[in-house]
Amino acid sequence: MTKFREIISKKGTLILAGKNAENNEELIAQIEPNEEVFHTVNPGSPFVNIKGEPKPGDIKEAAIICAKYSQDYRDNKSDVVVHIFKGKDVYKKKDMKKGTFGVKKLKIMKIKKELIENFQT
Repeated sequence: MTKFREIISKKGTLILAGKNAENNEELIAQIEPNEEVFHTVNPGSPFVNIKGEPKPGDIKEAAIICAKYSQDYRDNKSDVVVHIFKGKDVYKKKDMKKGTFGVKKLKIMKIKKELIENFQT
């Protein structure tokens, strides 16, 4: 098993981020039903998971992490749109390729380029 990126938020919460398609599969497998999960609208980003109950600011911080490590940001250096959803809303069909998942219900957050540039892990 590959180790996830582990980031401790400013409020002390553990945030996990996948590193590749295989790692994203492992990350999704360990998520609890009510935990928050993040992925960019465009393909090529880590799945990001806040462990346990998020504290104030954790959701925005996890969304920035998701955007920062995405191919979308790497390639375009611009704002990134992130989907936010619960573990229970993630599903996998047999014909979906490795690292790909469907989501039933989600919220959308736009992360400004300046927030990504200035974010320190």
